[in-house]
Amino acid sequence: MSYEYTGKHLVAGEWVATEKQFSSAPAHGPVRQFSVGSADLVDRAVKAAEAAFETYGYSSREQRAAFLEAIAEEIDARGDDITEIAMQETGLPQARLVGERGRTTGQLKLFASHIRKGEYLDKRHDAALPDRQPLPRPEIFLVQRPIGPVGVFGASNFPLAFSAAGGDTASALAAGCPVVVKGHDAHPGTGEIVAAAIDAAIKRTGMHPGVFSLIQGGSFEVGTALVKHPLIRAVGFTGSLRGGKALFDLCAQRPEPIPFFGELGSVNPMFMLPEAMSNRGEALAKGWVGSLTMGAGQFCTNPGIVVTLAGADSDAFVETAKLALADVQPQTMLTEGIANAYRDGAKKFAAADGVKTLLTSTCDLRNATPYLFATTGQEWLSNHALGEEVFGPLGMIVTVSDFDEMVSVARSLEGQLTCTLHLDAGDAELGKKLVPILERKAGRLLANGFPTGVEVCDAMVHGGPYPASTNFGATSVGTMAIRRFLRPVSYQNLPHGLLPEDLQ
Repeated sequence: MSYEYTGKHLVAGEWVATEKQFSSAPAHGPVRQFSVGSADLVDRAVKAAEAAFETYGYSSREQRAAFLEAIAEEIDARGDDITEIAMQETGLPQARLVGERGRTTGQLKLFASHIRKGEYLDKRHDAALPDRQPLPRPEIFLVQRPIGPVGVFGASNFPLAFSAAGGDTASALAAGCPVVVKGHDAHPGTGEIVAAAIDAAIKRTGMHPGVFSLIQGGSFEVGTALVKHPLIRAVGFTGSLRGGKALFDLCAQRPEPIPFFGELGSVNPMFMLPEAMSNRGEALAKGWVGSLTMGAGQFCTNPGIVVTLAGADSDAFVETAKLALADVQPQTMLTEGIANAYRDGAKKFAAADGVKTLLTSTCDLRNATPYLFATTGQEWLSNHALGEEVFGPLGMIVTVSDFDEMVSVARSLEGQLTCTLHLDAGDAELGKKLVPILERKAGRLLANGFPTGVEVCDAMVHGGPYPASTNFGATSVGTMAIRRFLRPVSYQNLPHGLLPEDLQ
């Protein structure tokens, strides 16, 4: 490894140490020491971000696009070191992390291309009508403008794509908003080296150093200080419902409330329609197992729930899934805390009334092996807790007595990131009845696929009604994510020379 870790925070272009330290907890490899952040450091970083906004918020789209591309290039230049430290800290395999780095740099480049096109600005112009009766109309322009400094929380399960230079940071920087990142304690070394790449891109492109800061450790104090700082204009978060709800409430309770764009969790139910089950039930069961256990089930789009009609096809599906899950080998989870929560979730389901344990396993330390449970539609509808997310490779099969009960299960769902229909041609009429229900429940509807794997593109929505996310009109993946950090401004009768550059 060629990179030498400092264990410091990056605050407005300066690497800053603090006296208090915390130790990393890698899955393997050396334990490293990192400085613990503080409210004072947050204040320093946010004030620097506000100072940077005076220029960065009025920079050209070309300047910001070049900056985003420079970040991608600097990350790739450190690619081997990033992969090595991320493997040590998270236990994720090399191929997964190389792919995630490609996704991270790819979305930086995608936002560069997106802002160059300029369509996101939604420019509008109503010409003056001085002779209109009974009153003349003034000339009015409209354009989307950046909101100011943004706070971003790194995610545990994506050390690159949803962390220091992840989608929240990329979309905020593309919009013209400086960013202060609260790094995740699960992968501080990965966060530091990515911050070093961003710092190099700042220097290379001549940006104000306050455009990006990374503060490590001090989870509660730092997180609270960040969301409550009066100069922060919005917050991006990916994580647990409990942690996200607490931050969401803090944002709402500020003297000047701000938007909290939290992606909080989902069980991503799949509805198996009868003809599809009859024609290809075995393949569906194996496909579900592959998606459920991918990455030790540590994806926010992990399909934890299957809803199927009672009968021989459902019974065969269950047996195939059970056999396939039994062959899955232990996988390392991201942190000991996540592994403990996974085991606790499995115990809760095993003890629940009306739930049958189909496959149990022994997992210790940071290892995860699958669990499989089954219940009826009636039990599901009577026990809200059965719809709560368990982060990991845990599956629940809900067997309903008829299609009407399947519809009732669909109606009972809380907000989801995804809902999936598996259907063949003969299932079309049943599908038509479910789609209007499910589109009110989720940000993304799938047919005959599996939700793990979120394409980074113009048409993607990664969000959904609460509790999947705190703002169902937004997405944290795809180019529409930039809208979170913009606001429309109208300019009435301003001399053209005073208009923003994008309206010149």
